[in-house]
Amino acid sequence: MGRYAFPAPALIYLLVFMVYPILYTFYLSFRGANAVNFLSGTAPFVGLDNYRAVLSSPTFVRTLVITLTFTICSLAFQHVIGFALALFFNREFPFVRLFRALLLLGWMLPAVVNASLWRWMFSGSFGVVNSLLETVGLGGLQHDWLTDPNTALGAVIVADVWVGIPFHMLLLHAGLQSLPGSVYEAARIDGASAWRQFTSITVPLMRPIMFTALLLGFVQTFKSFDIIYVMTGGGPAGATTVLPVSVYNLSFDYFQFGQGAAAANILLVIPLLLSIVYLWNRRREDAA
Repeated sequence: MGRYAFPAPALIYLLVFMVYPILYTFYLSFRGANAVNFLSGTAPFVGLDNYRAVLSSPTFVRTLVITLTFTICSLAFQHVIGFALALFFNREFPFVRLFRALLLLGWMLPAVVNASLWRWMFSGSFGVVNSLLETVGLGGLQHDWLTDPNTALGAVIVADVWVGIPFHMLLLHAGLQSLPGSVYEAARIDGASAWRQFTSITVPLMRPIMFTALLLGFVQTFKSFDIIYVMTGGGPAGATTVLPVSVYNLSFDYFQFGQGAAAANILLVIPLLLSIVYLWNRRREDAA
């Protein structure tokens, strides 16, 4: 009995806060749950009607395109900048650990705090971005970034990139630290340039870690809600309404809990399928 006592709190936490909500959401997605019958537990069984309603919605395709655009653009910048910083901090110089720790602040702060800071910075009335543009002589570019459908998505991407960079930097820096130094020493003796060492040694050896960082980053970015909801609420005119915001709107604005659960399951399935493909590919590479 004693050997089960130690993992019991973690198992209870997982069951209560992860397994049960997922199972209940799956159950709810087959019910016509709304504000009238949700609390009474009398929601009728509707089969796949909730999924049909979500997938046939005129806004679903647009929401999915916005979600993928947000995820791919944000993830690309996070990974490239994070890799560049990992390479930079892989060298020894004064206060390297201090600077590396300072870059983690954006990741350590709560998402709501980060979103509030960026909402203030992009404000059209008193934002730092507009003030900076005026200071450098580019006052003509001043803009109300978060209320214009043409720039709102770009603004929230910038905020999400800021939050995600330290995560990629940490993973990739740990991978760089594990690379064998003897390989680089042999390459230098053979006359390989720094660029040749990077393309022929660093990138091939780092590929598994890069793919892992991209997969985890995709899952995290694909389900981003806090930053977008605090900065724009999904607006203006739905320009930043990603799938997590759409799930929230269906459930708590329109009180269509069944359709919201179905949309949440769709949101869960897409990263899950990507993870399965990734793991299958890794297993095939390891077997080869």
